[in-house]
Amino acid sequence: MTDQREAVIQVKGLKKNFGSLEVLKGVDMKVLKGEAVVVIGPSGSGKSTLLRCLNLLETPTGGDILFHGQSILRKDLKLDEYREKFGMVFQLFNLFENLSVLDNVTIGLRKVKKIPKEQAEKKAMELLKQVGLESKADVYPSKLSGGQKQRVAIARALALKPKILFFDEPTSALDPELTGEVLKVIKSLADLHIAMVIVTHEMAFARDISHRVIFMAGGVIVEEGAPEKVFASDNERTRSFLGRYGNLL
Repeated sequence: MTDQREAVIQVKGLKKNFGSLEVLKGVDMKVLKGEAVVVIGPSGSGKSTLLRCLNLLETPTGGDILFHGQSILRKDLKLDEYREKFGMVFQLFNLFENLSVLDNVTIGLRKVKKIPKEQAEKKAMELLKQVGLESKADVYPSKLSGGQKQRVAIARALALKPKILFFDEPTSALDPELTGEVLKVIKSLADLHIAMVIVTHEMAFARDISHRVIFMAGGVIVEEGAPEKVFASDNERTRSFLGRYGNLL
């Protein structure tokens, strides 16, 4: 049965070269409304480059990216207006160290959406409560753990009510004991049916949270499907990659 939900993002024949190095070699994919898509694969497979093309931090060499059916690579695109429509959570948090936690979350609301300070702060406190950090509103990032910083980054990404969230290895910079608190927050977002693309090396998490898993290697999508299908795959490249995680699955 075909899924009738609207595609938030559709990628067609996406290519990205860095000089003579082909990093993406013609990727086709889509993300449906409310869908959590997890991208896995070895280092150098093109996962993070794919995300950076989706949010236009990198300009694709070829192909097209459609957002709600409209190309985001067209010359007349207002980049800021497009970027308002998605949230990005990076490996290294990218918080403003000179701003409090509250101000880190309100900055987009005030600068981009032009929302009055009092209203922005009320919304920010709701988001901090959602990620379990309302008690840290007046604290500066230097006083937070890595897991807390990443949860602030997630609250900040949610502030602009994005149509889709991109996560690039959101736990890779964290100590193992702190990854759980971040993964728990991301899972709560999946339960709210926010469209997400998550690049991760946390295989058990990928299996548990995703509606669909994409396995990339060598700049192409080798396999994609429901997590139970991909994680039980008999594809040689997929099995070889997942075999490294053995007892974690």
